[in-house]
Amino acid sequence: MSEITLEEAQRGIAAGLAKARELNSPSSIAVVDGGRNLLGFIRMDGALLASIEISQGKAFTARSLNMKTGEAMPYVQPGGPLYGMQTSHRDRPLIVFGGGQPITKNGKVVGAVGVAGGTVPDDETIAAAVAEAIGVD
Repeated sequence: MSEITLEEAQRGIAAGLAKARELNSPSSIAVVDGGRNLLGFIRMDGALLASIEISQGKAFTARSLNMKTGEAMPYVQPGGPLYGMQTSHRDRPLIVFGGGQPITKNGKVVGAVGVAGGTVPDDETIAAAVAEAIGVD
């Protein structure tokens, strides 16, 4: 099967929580399935309220673009080939700074994780821990 199961999402979130605690970075962690639907979410005590929507937006963006969210940043800068793309979705804007990462199995993107609440490098490290626990190739 090439989808994320609930058990895998929970295992990924647990790995993300452990990494966030290690980094002392109260975070929100969101996992979406291949259709960009929320599969799992948690907000740690002390995580910013804004991190709820941002983490889910990062997961949505990573799956929509099938790339790490931070990799989109150079393309959306003034003068860039995709300038303004981050505002192209009416219901959920694309988040183009680090912390979102696709989740792949057997070479196929099956979902994504989004993390928000800490510094961008911390968010990226936590997202990588989640993706690895779920099954990134």
